[in-house]
Amino acid sequence: MANPTQTIVAFIGLGVMGLPMAKRLLAGGFDVVATDLSADAMEAFVEADGRTAKNIVEVAPVTDFVITMLPNGQIVRDALLGDMGFAMSLRTDTLIIAMSSSAPLETRGLREDLKILGLDLIDAPVSGGARRAEDGSLAIMVGGAPAMIEKARPLLKAMGSTVTATGEIGSGHAAKALNNYVSAAGLQAACEAILIGREFGIDPNVLTDVLNLSTGKNHSTEVKLKPFIIPENFTSGFAMALMAKDIETAASLARQLGKPEPGLEHAAALWKESLERVGKAADHTEIYSYLKVARQDR
Repeated sequence: MANPTQTIVAFIGLGVMGLPMAKRLLAGGFDVVATDLSADAMEAFVEADGRTAKNIVEVAPVTDFVITMLPNGQIVRDALLGDMGFAMSLRTDTLIIAMSSSAPLETRGLREDLKILGLDLIDAPVSGGARRAEDGSLAIMVGGAPAMIEKARPLLKAMGSTVTATGEIGSGHAAKALNNYVSAAGLQAACEAILIGREFGIDPNVLTDVLNLSTGKNHSTEVKLKPFIIPENFTSGFAMALMAKDIETAASLARQLGKPEPGLEHAAALWKESLERVGKAADHTEIYSYLKVARQDR
């Protein structure tokens, strides 16, 4: 078990999710040294009384855990094993925790390459968005050896309210991608229902109440329709680019397993086209705007 006051955590990636997660580790008493390409992000972490390093290799020999919160698995691989990678500078008892979304089979390959260096890896992607990252209530799904998951549990509990072991390495990333597919399908269905109901003359707020009192209730109907979609402010805090990436990750996994699913393929195509139309900076709730325009064009 990790002792917070004596545990040094190297945290790589202080983005929208990474910065509040690193702050939660600080609040839990861990000694966190963070790095990011953004000088503003580094400064924000220093203002929270955290330590930063332009080159994380500086602290590699004394690091107990490495957490990566980076855009994709290739960037994680480059950070650890690329030309500027620092994995070879780590002690063999250092545990690496990959917490952003990545392709599950690539995660398995990365672990095999790290094993050559005597290092272990678990994948622990999160669900909940920036707001839950800030209050430490993320849902965390973890793949890897049970002993390594238990070793990391104190850190994970500092960032999330639930930690669910999902199986072998890569299963956390698979579960995250599949979760987001189901979430996206529920959001798409809710948006389409609102659009059809509006056309028929049903107040969207009333229809939302009906859904939430009936079997149509899902996460999107409960927490996204009234605050973000019906008023069309689209400020939920989770990017469409990330949602589209996760859905494609799920679809790609199904293809690699030789079992593509038609609903998943359709969703991947829909979110890809939506992303191209509304732009990478868009919130994922702007799928409503895309569906609205597409409906008008028909």
